[in-house]
Amino acid sequence: MSKRQMNSFTIFHSLPVDEAATRAAVIGFLEEVRQYRQIGYIRELASVTHSYSQRYHGATHAIHKPTEQVALRNIDREAELRRKSELLDQAMGGLTVMQREVIERSYLAGEREYDFISCGEMGISDRTYRRIKASALKLLAIAMKLEVLVEPEERTATLSVHGVG
Repeated sequence: MSKRQMNSFTIFHSLPVDEAATRAAVIGFLEEVRQYRQIGYIRELASVTHSYSQRYHGATHAIHKPTEQVALRNIDREAELRRKSELLDQAMGGLTVMQREVIERSYLAGEREYDFISCGEMGISDRTYRRIKASALKLLAIAMKLEVLVEPEERTATLSVHGVG
């Protein structure tokens, strides 16, 4: 493990990080990027026919442009997905070769395999595979700023239960 990765783990363990929520956030991010890379962005379409019922409006002088709003949402969402994909590429560059391969196989491959199949193909034990995956997810969380911090009242309750507070 490099010195930079060791410093990242020190930061990760010194902050009040909710590890389960952070892991879920990283996995959700990876799933979103995987779908974008495989099928692209499916654009939202504007409905041409609005409601047939008569609508009474006051004098708001507001201009309603549904087609323009849909087009802007499509552009913004696609730009956001492209940015997330680039951010993931940068973050993956900071991982070791083994960590990168584990993340690719587990979350980014088109046809994802079960972990026990992947670890057999890579020639490592299941325990080592899971350890590499956990460390890679923590590093990705730090690199992409997806850490979910424990709320102060939750942290106080946890410390009190363990007899620390």
